[in-house]
Amino acid sequence: MKISYFLKKYFLPAILFCGLLSSCENDIKTVQNLGKKRLGVEEGKSIESILSTGGRLKANLKAPFMLRYLFDTPRVEFPNSLHVDFFDSSDHVESQLFAKYGRYNENEGKVFLRDSVIVFNIKKDTLWCNELWWDRNLGTFFTDKPIRLSQSSEPRQIIYGQGLQADQNFKWFTITKTGKEFNNGKESIINVPDSSY
Repeated sequence: MKISYFLKKYFLPAILFCGLLSSCENDIKTVQNLGKKRLGVEEGKSIESILSTGGRLKANLKAPFMLRYLFDTPRVEFPNSLHVDFFDSSDHVESQLFAKYGRYNENEGKVFLRDSVIVFNIKKDTLWCNELWWDRNLGTFFTDKPIRLSQSSEPRQIIYGQGLQADQNFKWFTITKTGKEFNNGKESIINVPDSSY
């Protein structure tokens, strides 16, 4: 009698409780995959996209991974870097761009670039910044963030500033502000000696 009372009072509830715990266990892979599939989001790998205007080659974009969001504001994200070659009217590469992150707003025709952005042309003029906008329709770059620009023409210079507007091939550019505050108190325009001396 005492054994059956013990079984009813303690043993059976303990078994039921253990059974409930084991039935609630989820497979870890199932739980991890719940967040991976998202409605309205297309994924692509090893992306290569040729951009043209009026049948003329303008740019070639390459990225290892792409997310395309279909709802709300249609946009395309490149979270794992992107590289773009820009072409002149003879289909020769005239400038190149690299960034660790990019987002293309389809309705605006603008690309937001972020994190280690580098743009350089065939003359080896080079721009470094952390944020940059590319207007595909106008073929221009702009930012209001700090920039560093190296010019290859004589005299070779490195210019530190904030804010920039330029065409995508760096045939022209305008830096909004320059000054010592943009280069840690040092001169904002530094002449680079020619290495051939």
